[in-house]
Amino acid sequence: MSTPASTEPSFDLGQDHLDLRSWVHDFAAEVVRPAASEWDEREEFPWPVLEEAAKIGLYSLDFIASQAADETGLGFPITMEELFWGDAGIGLSIVGTSLAAAGVRANGTDEQVIEWVPQMYGSPGDLKLGAFCSSEPDAGSDVGAMRTRATYDEATDEWVLNGTKTWATNGGIADVHVVTAVVDPDLRTRGQASFVVPPGTAGLSQGQKFKKHGIRASHTAEVVLDQVRVPGRCLLGGKEKLDARLARAREAVRDGALGASPGTGVKANASMATFERTRPAVGAQAIGIARAAYEVALDYAKTREQFGKPIIENQAIAFMLADMAVSIEASRLLVWRAAWMARQGKRFDQAEGSMSKLFAGETAVKVTERAMQILGGNGFTREYPVERMARDAKIYTIFEGTSEIQRLVIARAVSGAPIR
Repeated sequence: MSTPASTEPSFDLGQDHLDLRSWVHDFAAEVVRPAASEWDEREEFPWPVLEEAAKIGLYSLDFIASQAADETGLGFPITMEELFWGDAGIGLSIVGTSLAAAGVRANGTDEQVIEWVPQMYGSPGDLKLGAFCSSEPDAGSDVGAMRTRATYDEATDEWVLNGTKTWATNGGIADVHVVTAVVDPDLRTRGQASFVVPPGTAGLSQGQKFKKHGIRASHTAEVVLDQVRVPGRCLLGGKEKLDARLARAREAVRDGALGASPGTGVKANASMATFERTRPAVGAQAIGIARAAYEVALDYAKTREQFGKPIIENQAIAFMLADMAVSIEASRLLVWRAAWMARQGKRFDQAEGSMSKLFAGETAVKVTERAMQILGGNGFTREYPVERMARDAKIYTIFEGTSEIQRLVIARAVSGAPIR
């Protein structure tokens, strides 16, 4: 799929983006939505839906590559919004691998990208998955508390990984795992690195699979690393680059320029480098959920009658719908701006990426709750989809940085103060 030549931000989508939106929307409407309730109830990974996505090229390395080449940066947000308009749990199952792929792209060499990313997707009839493993039971928002260790065995040119990761999308069932680990505990976040764990590596196993409030079709589990040995080439970026980075960090500590507290820079560690690339896309996912709930509520308000007239004629209902529409549109503009800035390599001086994710995530929660309110008792039942949408929306104020962490990042950016 070709991409527009212009890299200037625009409120009008070009034909390529319109075609992309229509293509993904049709798949979401015809394949994802009809299956949403079933897989939410089953709480199982929706392999048949993923297979259909692979058949049309939506789940494929070629599609990811084409959108990564989009000079506007809008391809991913458009795709995410439409797919998650269909269903968030299934949508996350389809795009979950992209986080692991982003981890390799953000931290790896070109050779590592070429070697590992294709192994995360496979092909129709032979599907593969990727998993990005960063969070830990005692290290979620506090990435400086990470305990997973990576030690280098010089005799065999291997890294040995030990620890437990949690909240890993596709964790344990993925073919390729991307794992962040500590290589120098004294440097806190500056002493971390990312590693690829190839398919079938001994010592990696799935721990607890979580039964979740929402996005239940998406597989989320612990990943246990017990004496996992990976070749030296599995260190993303390579050992020479890591050694140079660690040397600079140690020198900064000696000079007093780098304290023992976690770094505040956006790219202070491998995990943050990955999240920076994906945050606007996550905001777009939240917009898709919010838009879906808003559309259900709007249609319901037009047809549901109370006291002899459609409830949309009541000011209280009409104003709720107006606020929902405004928040959705504002969220989309924030996400598109952040996505465009990231693609152009611009600095997020005002934490624009965090702004987009924060506002879109909280919009999804508010809009889905108001949609339930408009539907009344019906909104609280599983006969209508807004109940599921509200459950799915809540995660967007929690994962990839809680709302509180986003506010902290934004506050530091706009004030320049070391806010704790």
